[in-house]
Amino acid sequence: MSVLSLNCKGLGNPDAVAGLRDLVRIKAPTMIFLCETKLSGREMSKVKDKLEDYDGLEVDSEGRSGGLAFLWRKGIHCEFRSASTHYMDFEVQLGGQKWRVTGFYGWPAVADRYLSWELLGILAQQSSIPWLCIGDYNEVLYSTEMKGGERAQWQMNNFRNATDTCGLMDVPYVGYEYTFDNGQAENDNRQSRIDRAMVTESWWELFPYAKLHHLVREWSDHAPIKLVLDDREGTSLCSKKIFRFEQFWVGEDCCEEAIRRACGKGNENLMETLEMCAKELQDWKGVTIGKVLKDLNTKRRQFERLNAGERSREQICKRKKLIGEIAHLRRQK
Repeated sequence: MSVLSLNCKGLGNPDAVAGLRDLVRIKAPTMIFLCETKLSGREMSKVKDKLEDYDGLEVDSEGRSGGLAFLWRKGIHCEFRSASTHYMDFEVQLGGQKWRVTGFYGWPAVADRYLSWELLGILAQQSSIPWLCIGDYNEVLYSTEMKGGERAQWQMNNFRNATDTCGLMDVPYVGYEYTFDNGQAENDNRQSRIDRAMVTESWWELFPYAKLHHLVREWSDHAPIKLVLDDREGTSLCSKKIFRFEQFWVGEDCCEEAIRRACGKGNENLMETLEMCAKELQDWKGVTIGKVLKDLNTKRRQFERLNAGERSREQICKRKKLIGEIAHLRRQK
């Protein structure tokens, strides 16, 4: 079981939606918190439908800023508590255990940051059950969580004081240390760890093997973070995949040829003909789409290596080029 959180920096373009679909398909989170969708609830609901297998609720953006969504896999008992433009709060029941999850989006402007800590305090007082608060806090706890630029000590002190008052502890992470990157080169580059998962002691007692994974940043300037509730689980066995015909295959000449081959084998039994057709299409997909997936994974590994390196102008250009190539391959897939 896992919870994914991402500041999307907008889901108004097809590449961002395709990137989100790909991320969800690969990481298969149980719950998802998205902030800065920059969509109305109605628009976000359409994006949710493209992810399949998820229920959820949305908070409208204010114009083209803000916007939240919280999604959960169908069949998971997730009860809505409350929400605003800066948080979404739910109660989860799983395996006889009851706990609380809040998707949090801190105020971006420094002058408004005190509102984030006031909100945390209010949320902390509303329930005593085990609590997970995950999202983009727009602040760091310590100066070591930054690279480039300066942060006033009082800002970090206020964040630490708020988490101490609320009884929240930072979940240990693995992966690249910074979750935000402004995408600028050299001296103008700013990186920080402002996306995190924080929990109460009682939540830790429920999930003592929880671990946060910093994933690779692609289309957003924030990296997705994925909280695995029991990191001892390892890789589970994959069940047999159900064959599904994809609409975009219709435009491929080789797809039509595969169908003609199956139908031309002279079997009059409809079910057997359909099975042959599915097999031909799976074989075709394995060759055609398989190459795209291989290229996509190669580009992602290259991007991950660049992501951990310095931010020279040359590397920034390479990163932007790779992001474009990844988006192109994703559209082919």
